[in-house]
Amino acid sequence: MSACSADSQARPESVASSSRAPLQDGLRAGLLTQERLPRGFRLNTVEVDPTSTAASATPVPIASLRCDELEVDSFTTTHAPPLENVAVGLERPPTSGEDDGWFGRESLDRYAPGRAAEVMDAIRGAAKRCASFTTTLTDGTKIRETAAVTPAGVPADESLLIHFTSTFPGGSKPFEKVTGFVRQGDVILVVQHSSGRKPSTDTQEVLAAAVKAYRSTTGG
Repeated sequence: MSACSADSQARPESVASSSRAPLQDGLRAGLLTQERLPRGFRLNTVEVDPTSTAASATPVPIASLRCDELEVDSFTTTHAPPLENVAVGLERPPTSGEDDGWFGRESLDRYAPGRAAEVMDAIRGAAKRCASFTTTLTDGTKIRETAAVTPAGVPADESLLIHFTSTFPGGSKPFEKVTGFVRQGDVILVVQHSSGRKPSTDTQEVLAAAVKAYRSTTGG
């Protein structure tokens, strides 16, 4: 079975429906809260609603995505639908004129047994395939983009960071963003941030706090 094929291991709808509420509540408890955030960060005023996902049709698998789709928020939820998903918006307001601040989100996706590992393999493979690519905007502008995979350096079954850069014609500095993926059992924790012009370790800091928060609720 392909690592990116539709999930054939999902439980029957009747079983999933009967357990959906408590499972979602359990996932929600593992999200970052204001008390668990690093200093200077806060929950975003725009709530990210939790959802239970059930694809009505087979989605385009991660292995077949256009490279620019890897940068889209929650691409895993669309292209590798989990059984349960919860998320929260996060931000660190700018502290000076040269500080971009940090704006992003954390999500927790629970999959059927074995499926989360397949999704991680698909993400890693797609990022390596998209090490260098070009995105063309609707006005014809071509943006040079790169994606680089590095270790996330957090305690987990497996984890990775994808570093994206986007260079516009004539631009002095590329836009950068980092997305972290962490698998703990059948749950994938994702921390994504909107791009900025200055490199930052904020995503790694938020990711470390998110993993600590999640593991504290699972006894990990």
